[in-house]
Amino acid sequence: MKQYESLAGKQLSRRQLLTGSAALGGLALAGSLAGCGGPAQASAVQNIDFWHLLSGGDGIKMQGMVDKANQANPGFKVHPTVLAWGPPYYTKLAMASAGGRPPEVAIMHASRVPGYAPGGLIEPWDLGLLEEHGVTSADFAPRIWEKSQQNGKVFSLALDSHPFVMFYNTDIAGKAGLLGSNGQLQAVNSPQEFVAMAKEMQKVTKAHGLSFGYLALGSQMWRLFYTLYKQHGADIELTPGQPMKVDRDPAIESLEFMASLLDDTIAASSGDINTAIAEFARGDSGMLFSGVWEIPTMKKAGLPFDAATIPTLYGTPASYADSHSFVLPRQLTVNDEKRRDVYKFVTDVLKGSLSWAEAGHIPAFQPVVKTPEYRELTPQIHYANAADIIAYDPESWFSGSGSDWQTYFGENIQNVLLGRDKASVGWDAFERRTNTLLSRPNPV
Repeated sequence: MKQYESLAGKQLSRRQLLTGSAALGGLALAGSLAGCGGPAQASAVQNIDFWHLLSGGDGIKMQGMVDKANQANPGFKVHPTVLAWGPPYYTKLAMASAGGRPPEVAIMHASRVPGYAPGGLIEPWDLGLLEEHGVTSADFAPRIWEKSQQNGKVFSLALDSHPFVMFYNTDIAGKAGLLGSNGQLQAVNSPQEFVAMAKEMQKVTKAHGLSFGYLALGSQMWRLFYTLYKQHGADIELTPGQPMKVDRDPAIESLEFMASLLDDTIAASSGDINTAIAEFARGDSGMLFSGVWEIPTMKKAGLPFDAATIPTLYGTPASYADSHSFVLPRQLTVNDEKRRDVYKFVTDVLKGSLSWAEAGHIPAFQPVVKTPEYRELTPQIHYANAADIIAYDPESWFSGSGSDWQTYFGENIQNVLLGRDKASVGWDAFERRTNTLLSRPNPV
C-alpha cells in the first residue's frame, strides 16, 4: 500500500499486479476480437482506465472490488494500473493530466488534493450525478466530507480513513494487569501514565514495552508527531508567501516525549518499521505504533492482539490519518457515457467497501460502517471512532502522504530521536525548510 510495506504487503508485488492488469486487458481485447459479427461485437464495452498506488494486501483487496464491479456492470470494463507509492505516483499523475493522457479515474490521498485541484489537474464531482447513484454528503462523516472540498467544490470521494493507531498484545497486557473488565486495554490520559503502562509491559516481555520503527522513514516519524501535536489542541497553517504558523512549545514537547520513549527499555533506541513490526509480531513488545494497514500482518502471525486509537495524552483527542480517495483527472474531452460509468464504478466500490474494512481501513461510506457486519469486525470496531478525530496534514501544495515534506521532516528529526540533536534544533531546521517551500509557488 505504501512505502512502509509490511510483511503482509509482500503477498503480491506491484509488478505482478501491473502485469496482471495488463493480462486482463489483453484477455478483454482478445475476447472482443474473437467471433467477428457475434455478440461480442454487438455490445460496446466502455474501457475505463483506473490508476492507483495500492500494492500488497491492499492491492489484492482493490483488485477484488474492481472485479466485482466489472462483473456487476457488463457495460464497462475497469482496467487498473498500479504505480509506485509516493512521489513517483503523484508526479506521473500530474504529468498525465497536464499532458492530456490521464486515466478516467484515480486514487489520491485526500491530503494531496490541495496541491492538484487549484491547478485544474483534477475535476470536481457532480453531486447530482452522485445522488442518482445513491451517494450523498450525508453518507460521509463530517470531517471526511469537509476534507473532500476545495473552494466549495467536491474534488475527492473518500473510500476510507486509515489512521495511525496503537496495537497491543492482549496476552502481555493481561499478564501486566492492564486489561479492563471488557478485555480491552485500560485508558491512560497523560504521558506519565503511558510510560508507566509501557514499563509494566516491558516487565512481562523482558525486551520492550513498545515498538516504534522510524529510521529513514519521515512519514512514520511525522504520523506520531502530528498525532501528539494535535492532541495539544494546536494547529499548523501553511500559507503561501508567509512563514509557517505553528505553536512551537507543543511541537518541542511532542518531539521530546517521542525521544524519551526510545530509551532501549520502553522502546528500542533505533529501528526501522519492519524491525518494529517483527518485534511486536513475535511477542517481544506489548504495543506497536503503526497504521491500521498492518492488521493483515498481525492476523497472519496468529498474534493475540487488539487495537485502539493512540491514547489522548495531552487533552484533545486526535489521530493522524489520511483517506484513499477517488478523483477525476482532467480530460481534454469528456466522454459523457464513460464518465457516467465512472460514477457507477466508484459508487459501487463505496457501497461494497466492507471487504476494504477487513484489511483494517475505516470505510468512509457510513452506511457500511453502520452495518451489523462491520460492527462485528474486531479489532476494527475498537478504533472506528478515529474517523471523528482525524488529523489530516495541514493543507499546502507540498504537504500530505507520500510527499517530500514528510521526508524533510524525517531528515531533520531523526537525529532528535537518536539523541544526537536537541528537539529545538531539529524543529527549527524543519521550520526553515518549510518556510523555503512556502516562499515558492505551486509548480503544478
